Amino acid sequence: MNKKLRSELIEIAKKVIENHDPSHDFLHAFRVLLMAEKIAISENADLDIIVPSALFHDVKNFPKNHRKRALSSSESAKFTSEILNKISTFPKNKISNVIESIESCSFSKGIMPELLEAKILQDADGLEATGAISIMRTFSSSGGMGRQFYEPNDPFVLKRNHDDSIYALDLFFSRLLQVEKRMHTKIAKKIAKRRTMFLGKFLRELEMELLEVEGK
Repeated sequence: MNKKLRSELIEIAKKVIENHDPSHDFLHAFRVLLMAEKIAISENADLDIIVPSALFHDVKNFPKNHRKRALSSSESAKFTSEILNKISTFPKNKISNVIESIESCSFSKGIMPELLEAKILQDADGLEATGAISIMRTFSSSGGMGRQFYEPNDPFVLKRNHDDSIYALDLFFSRLLQVEKRMHTKIAKKIAKRRTMFLGKFLRELEMELLEVEGK
């Protein structure tokens, strides 16, 4: 992708991505872009597909407790298609692959992407759900929805089923610690492994601090 078109897409993304949720704001999209580009170069993927897919994959992001939450990826794909069709310099024959990449990006839908670029986008977005950045995003979004930090009697989900709709920490067990298993590319697998180890360290430290509070 030429630099001028890339810059144009970035500027559009800055304008259309809503920033009321720090876990899905422009900075999230930009981090996904940079990671996706890094992976794409190593995998010899098409940056004409990667760049808009990464920038706009969450452009229509409904909160997790919203009735239209399940439509986020399809609405984002539709909006992205409208944007790209208005840009004369964007290759129109690649829009369908951009749409496919965005529609298969969602973690919760559990879609196994077929396109290389879709796999890369899923990896880049997935890496945002592990490591230090995932901790920041988890407690930011959970706080916005009024969720408790953890279940006081069993914070580490040892004797119950996790419920991340109520407890922020439960998301570690339902999603964050599972990301490593869902990576497709060599680079993403390596990064996810290191970030997952960090999550383990965080949980061990939290356990120690809670025990200290309880006097154990």
